[in-house]
This record gives sequence, C-alpha cells and structure tokens, in this order.
Amino acid sequence: MKINNFLELSDFKKIINENKKIELDEALIARVNESFQFLKEFSKNKVIYGVNTGFGPMAQFKISDEDTHQLQYNLIRSHSSGIGNPLPADEAKACMLARLNTLSLGKSGVHESVVILLNELINRGITPLIFEHGGVGASGDLVQLAHLALVLIGEGEVFYKGERKSTKEVFESEGLKPIQVEIREGLALMNGTSVMSGIGAVNAHKANQLTDISIKLSCAINEIVQAYDDHLSEVLNGTKLHAGQQKIAEKMRAHLSDSKLIRKRADHLYTHFEEQEKVFKEKVQEYYSLRCVPQILGPVLDTLEYTEKVLENEINSANDNPIINVEDQHVYHGGNFHGDYVSLEMDKLKIVVAKLTMLAERQLNYLLNSKINEILPPFVNLGKLGFNFGMQGVQFTATSTTAESQMLSNPMYIHSIPNNNDNQDIVSMGTNAAVICRKVIENAFEVLTIEAITIIQAIEYLGFQDKISSATKELYDEIRKIIPAFSDDMVMYPYLEQVKKYLKTM
Repeated sequence: MKINNFLELSDFKKIINENKKIELDEALIARVNESFQFLKEFSKNKVIYGVNTGFGPMAQFKISDEDTHQLQYNLIRSHSSGIGNPLPADEAKACMLARLNTLSLGKSGVHESVVILLNELINRGITPLIFEHGGVGASGDLVQLAHLALVLIGEGEVFYKGERKSTKEVFESEGLKPIQVEIREGLALMNGTSVMSGIGAVNAHKANQLTDISIKLSCAINEIVQAYDDHLSEVLNGTKLHAGQQKIAEKMRAHLSDSKLIRKRADHLYTHFEEQEKVFKEKVQEYYSLRCVPQILGPVLDTLEYTEKVLENEINSANDNPIINVEDQHVYHGGNFHGDYVSLEMDKLKIVVAKLTMLAERQLNYLLNSKINEILPPFVNLGKLGFNFGMQGVQFTATSTTAESQMLSNPMYIHSIPNNNDNQDIVSMGTNAAVICRKVIENAFEVLTIEAITIIQAIEYLGFQDKISSATKELYDEIRKIIPAFSDDMVMYPYLEQVKKYLKTM
C-alpha cells in the first residue's frame, strides 16, 4: 500500500489488523525534504521555538548553535518517563502510523530518515514500548511520543515477535540504523496527538465490531420471543429522522429476513379479536430492551460514525508546533498539538459503548428471569432446577462489569489539571480518555460474550435451531463449536475467553 496523502480508518485496519505493508510515495519524500531544507535555511539568525530555544516555560532561554542537536536528545530522554501498562502492540503500531502520516505532510521540518525508519518499523512489526500513563494531551502526547522517539534514536525498548527487547539488540538483528537528530526531530516527534489518535483508531474499529454483534444478538432475542416485526419496520423508523436509527432497523430487517419466528402483528392482534377478552393471550408489545433497539443503538452508530470522521481529520492533520509552511515561507507558532477533539470523541464513544453494554445486560436479564420472559426456565437452566445453576453464575460477572463501565464513562474531557509550571494551563487529557475508552470497549466484549452464550442456550432449550434466521444460525453454529449445549454445571471461564476471542474476529 503506497502512502502519499489522505489515510482513512479503513487503511488503518488493513495496516494494523491485516499487516498490509506500506510504501512511501516519492512525492511524500520530496515533500518532507523540501520542508526540512526550508527550515534549515529559515531558522538561521531567527528565534524559533524548539529549534534554538528551550521548551515549555523555558522557551525564553536561547540555546547556542553548538547545543541545538543535543537539546533534542535531552528532550527525548528526559520525557521518556511513562509508567504503568504498556500499550498493546496494535495500538502502538497505530500510533506509529498516525505519527508517520502527520510528519509526512511536510509541515514539521523533519529529516526524511524519520519517516523512512518509521515505515520500516511498521512493516517489520517492531513496536515501541509506550506506557499508558504519562500524557496530558496538551502539547500532544509528549511522554508517550517521547518513548517512540527514544526508539528512533536507537534507545529504549521495543516489542518484537512477542518479546520485549532492547531497541539496540533488535536494530542490530534487523540491520536498522537509528536516526541522527537534525534540526528539531525531538520536538517534531513528540509534539502531536498521534498516541491518542492511534488508540482512538483501534477503539473505533472495535466499537464497530461491538455494534454489529449487538445488532445480531438483539435480532436473536427478538426471534426467541417471537416478537412482532413492526417495531423494525421502515415506516415506523422512518417517522423519526435520525440516520442511525434507520440504519440499525434496516440492518435488523436484513438479519431477520428469513426467520420463521418473527411475527406479523396483523396476523395475531389485528384479526381474530374477541371483545369479551379482558386479558389478552398475545403479548401486545415487548420490553424496551427488545423493541427499542433501533432507538438505543441508533445514537451509538451516529456517534461512532462522527468519531471516525474526527479521527480521520486528526490523523491527516498537522498536529505539531511550530508549523512549517513552505508555500508562504513562514513558520507559525500555535497549538495544533492540543488534543481536545480526540478527547471529546473518546469520551462520547465510551458513553455510547457503555449504553450498548447496558442494553446487553438488560437483554441478558430478560432471558434469565423466567417471570419476565415466561418461556424459559430460570437462568436458562437446561438441567435440574434447584440442583443445577445454568447461567446464574455468569450474570454476576455481567452485572459487575457493566457497573464498572458506567463508572468509567464519566468524562476525562473536563478534567484539566494545569501543569508544566502552568505553561500548560488547560489540557485535554485525550490519551487518558482513549485508554479508558478502550477499557469500556473491552468490558463490552465480556458482557456480550455472556449474552451470546445465554442466547445459544435459550435457542437450544426452545428447539428453535431450524426456525431462526440463517444469520442467527451461523452465530449459533460457531459458538456451539466452542461451547457444547450443557445441562450439568461446568467451569465457565475458559469458554468465556474463547467465545470472547471469537466475537473479536467477527
């Protein structure tokens, strides 16, 4: 895949998830070189932040010409100060790709060796050790990106073939040479939103998976209770002018198109009505968690689609400071590194994923509570009531995990704490927002895993295998390959892990 201009999130998926190799376009290299050469000449006899000044609140200190290169090394080493859990390999790789793309715009004045080495590391599956904790998302992801820069100068640690190793050792084995820092490579690598954006891109991909899974499970539950089809109809959902709602309803209609269980209201409640009936035998309408799915998942989808747009804009933006503009021969000082756009979107995304999780938990409770559904044994217990427990144990896990996500969904966006001697007096906390969003997404996979197994058990109990839609049957068959129909109690956690892993591949 040749990189030159605009990277879409679908490109990220190909490169991060499918390990598609990338190639730098000649025009890209030329653009980077032109920016570098311009800055090299323009910076002579001028005061330019981060080239011949100190950083942050120490920007008032002039740096002598003989110390400017060492200044960049000092910046990288001093800020390689993260702590906590390392970012997963896919997120670290996404961060590298986001940084490569923004530096390739020719607005940062870096030497071509920076983008060439980044390209090599991505293609060879060498990812930097970047810690979750460190960035406040104001001068971008300073601390986390310092760990990336540390690797590019041949120091620090990387993950390679599943192992954590010293950068020096891996570079030697791969025949790679570190960059030699030129005018401002340290600051250019560290100033920016590439870590929060990279994590955000991975989050968006997983949130898309969750939305699709939630639609499938919601359809299956509607089949189990033999729901009426009018709450999914194009006419009903068309009367509410939200694109997300209409898309969800359309997806559900397609999923259920060949189901033998979904019923027409006209066949049951609009005909054969007897006036003397005081209590209707046919249920008039379903619980909200079953018939309001388009209205609940619609905002999830709308939010996700907007988040993807913001992430694509950010990844393809110059989010550095200062900005080098070759066209008008000028260097602009500003704050493109500020991460508020991403921070807000990560907060919004985790809120809607938490709501998706809450929907799954309520649907699960509906299936497990025989007094509500009136068609299944308590806890979808296929064994002996009182002696066996069915899905009782895993409900505790689903409930506690959902509660954690509700708590984690408080916004980071408004938690600004001034730091850096008050130079950074208002910050975005975008990286924190992205990391917490990832946790909420992971929790959602766990709750949907429990719901999926329960649905399969319910289909088993009712003997609906030949009546469910072909899409639900495919889900049924795949999960049955992992976990057999069970009536006797068994240890559940190994099956939960395996089904969760399967859902992540859907």
